[in-house]
Amino acid sequence: MDKRDVLGISHFSDYFKINQLVFELRASEKVAAVEELIDVLAKQKLVRNRKMILTRLMDRETLESTALGDGIAVPHARVDSDGEIVIAVGRSSEGIDFSAPDKKKVHLIILIIWNPTLPGLFNHLFAGLAHFLRDPHFRRRIFEAKDKNALWEALGEIELRLPQEDKIISRAGLLRKLQEIEKKKKKATKAQLPTLKAQADLLREELDEALLTRFQKLMERYGFAVAEVEDGVCQGCNISVSTEMSSAIEGSNDIYICENCGKYLVAASPKKKKK
Repeated sequence: MDKRDVLGISHFSDYFKINQLVFELRASEKVAAVEELIDVLAKQKLVRNRKMILTRLMDRETLESTALGDGIAVPHARVDSDGEIVIAVGRSSEGIDFSAPDKKKVHLIILIIWNPTLPGLFNHLFAGLAHFLRDPHFRRRIFEAKDKNALWEALGEIELRLPQEDKIISRAGLLRKLQEIEKKKKKATKAQLPTLKAQADLLREELDEALLTRFQKLMERYGFAVAEVEDGVCQGCNISVSTEMSSAIEGSNDIYICENCGKYLVAASPKKKKK
């Protein structure tokens, strides 16, 4: 694929062919389902070293479930592949437990493997996916697809765009988790550091360089880079954010930036919301 397409607009079908789609997965549990999709890619000679890829995917899954809710999961890993990006999609009518945030079983798995030389590519792809998959009408069309061709055609309509600069499309949980790990590293023993470093590296691989640079500067200056918004107030600077931004952050997994202190803003954790 021409790299210029990555900087403009493309469609999901540009990244995978119909033979990379499994209309009915045989697997009934998470690891087996991921293995089944890796096997599909291996048969097409799109990936090698299936064991290493499975390990990377499941290590990432251990840090935070890639289930988006509403029956969809996007397991992913940044590893060497023969192309720039490799995708396999699997459907399960019975559903598979992915430890989803809404506790629902997953019926559609979109597995993504992308090349280490293109750190921003996953954000580009995920931004487009998230926009379409949040639409209940589009999800219904996917889940009610009668055959493989109908599902592939529906997925092919997903339009992919680069995220806007004022709202960075990336899972808020990634930065929150990275911040937790960085704090743990400061108190960790020498024996604990390698594991924590490996976990942090997995998360960093998914984030754009600009995002990480800003994160690092905030950590060095303030000791934290991600602040929760509680009752409309940024907990990093104790100043109210706009009503529009506060509403957008609530229930969102996108990342916003405080206009006052510059920290990344995420919705308050469920425990704090109950107080």
